[in-house]
Amino acid sequence: MHASGQVVAFDLDWAHGLEALGRALNANLPADIAVQSVAESLPGFHPRYSARARRYRYTLYNRPVRSPLAARYSWQVWPALALPELRSAAQVLLGQHDFAAFGADPDQGRNTVRTVTHATWSAAPGGWLHFEIQAEAFLYRMVRSIVGALKRVGQGQLSLAEFEALVASRDRAQCPPIAPPQGLCLVEVLY
Repeated sequence: MHASGQVVAFDLDWAHGLEALGRALNANLPADIAVQSVAESLPGFHPRYSARARRYRYTLYNRPVRSPLAARYSWQVWPALALPELRSAAQVLLGQHDFAAFGADPDQGRNTVRTVTHATWSAAPGGWLHFEIQAEAFLYRMVRSIVGALKRVGQGQLSLAEFEALVASRDRAQCPPIAPPQGLCLVEVLY
């Protein structure tokens, strides 16, 4: 998984200002991590537990010939996916549902109910498909599991009614294989 909107928090005694802190962090971080902004948080702030929602994007490369340049950040899928069917199935996810068929509670609890407020598919030139989903929280592997099932809908291997039944089943064993991690990106954490 990748992240363009990850949030971290830490305690630090620093007397040189936030802009200087951002420059200092970027000077010492590895090349594949970059601080985009720095802000002081309120006492008790926690990046995970203070969040109201998270938004993920999953990218698919929907072409018959693989692209070595795209392989790190997308899942190449062929035959072509039917965008209208993908969009219809995404609407099934909206609202509050028990998503146990798509993942496990990351805190080892039994609460697998989540509220999805946004689930859309978009297409871009060159064979790119993007699935965006937003919820107050996600189960472990939930987005990748949903994308794996939606891919089957888009290829006609799973009907809309069968996808609806899968969502309602709460049975992880019925879920198709999950999508690989390289297409997943945490886009934003909302507070």
